[in-house]
Amino acid sequence: MIAIKLFGVMRDIVGKPMLDIDEQVTTVAALKEVVEQKYPKAKALNSLLVAVNSEYAADEQTITATDEVALIPPVSGG
Repeated sequence: MIAIKLFGVMRDIVGKPMLDIDEQVTTVAALKEVVEQKYPKAKALNSLLVAVNSEYAADEQTITATDEVALIPPVSGG
């Protein structure tokens, strides 16, 4: 299981500040796919950044259950 911290509109979409993913995901791309399947509104976001261990991660980066993972939606404002 991977515990994911949620920020901004992702927190609103999911309805809580944390999300546990039980599926066996090993990459950032696979994680995004699972999240978009479970929460279709996430597909509407222009860009969804993933941070692994406090650093932005590319889609091909591997992740494990011991990593600290966060989903960061686009931010707007002035």
